[in-house]
Amino acid sequence: MPRVWEVPVHDSTRVRDVRVATEEAAARAGLDEDRTARATLVATELATNLLKHADGGRILLDLVDFPLTAPGHEGSPVVQIVAVDHGPGMRDVVTALRDGYSTTGSLGAGLGTCRRVADDFDLHSVQGRGTIAMARIGARRDRSGEQRPVRLPVRVGGVNIPFSGADYSGDAWAGIRSDHHVTLMLADGLGHGPEAARASSAAVEELRRSADLPPAELLRRLDGALRDTRGAAVAVAQLDLAAGQLRFAGVGNIGARLRCGDTWRPLLSRPGIVGAHRSARLPEHQVGWEDDCLLVLHSDGLPSRWSPPPAAHSPCLDPAVVAAVIVRDASSPARPVRDDTAVAVLCPVPPDRTS
Repeated sequence: MPRVWEVPVHDSTRVRDVRVATEEAAARAGLDEDRTARATLVATELATNLLKHADGGRILLDLVDFPLTAPGHEGSPVVQIVAVDHGPGMRDVVTALRDGYSTTGSLGAGLGTCRRVADDFDLHSVQGRGTIAMARIGARRDRSGEQRPVRLPVRVGGVNIPFSGADYSGDAWAGIRSDHHVTLMLADGLGHGPEAARASSAAVEELRRSADLPPAELLRRLDGALRDTRGAAVAVAQLDLAAGQLRFAGVGNIGARLRCGDTWRPLLSRPGIVGAHRSARLPEHQVGWEDDCLLVLHSDGLPSRWSPPPAAHSPCLDPAVVAAVIVRDASSPARPVRDDTAVAVLCPVPPDRTS
């Protein structure tokens, strides 16, 4: 079962907790000394910034797969670091991202340096709403013989927040490519804690074995794979890149919203629990997919009536940042998420970027 970390940062002692958690995450991801140092530098700088500029916030640490890896080539997971705050936001994001720029009393690294040393880095800030900063650091992937990432026109990302700071989240998400298909799945294990995490993790493992199956058939396969677990609510979305078609099927209370242009529409799941009480019928929804579409899957830790933030209309933001903004704007310091909460996003790659 993958470990997740949520570290509230409201005083300087918690910066050390962030550093310790990052070192643990790096060890679990198999990072070497240099890559661990990079991850620790970024996480510590982001935690320090929370105290200096936002009166606190939280750091989310997760181990995620290398984006849209083909089955059998997953390799070591990547450490994802997300800093979330409800602070005043940044007046000048461009200046803040200059390499070496730092305010007095920080590490002297600055967000620009964080962006340079991380494999992926993105930031979203709105005055009066707060800031989201995201970085990913993985093992070196330039060794001779390693598979180079295939450029795809879409990308996936997400965040996973355990309930009440638990060690494990009962939610899990994964994005897998198989030939010209990209499949995004989100599973919410029944209940909380390690047993719920075991159910959702079993769903991810079966997805890796069966990513070529269409959504309804994959859910039937998952029903057998989760029989010795508590069971889970599961939603599966599969994009046919060649045909420009999105197929969707779900069982249980996983939320799904598709945006095309400025219009949002829900994609509905059937009642039931995969591995326990599956619906007899598993209809699939099929809709067209255009370059301006974006798909959000989320567990019931997110309020069902959440409002899409402006960030969900930005074509340039990393999908993990979009997911974090959705969670941040649906909650507040006084009204935190009420359950394990995972949000996963599928969106096109901007024309001026590569996957």
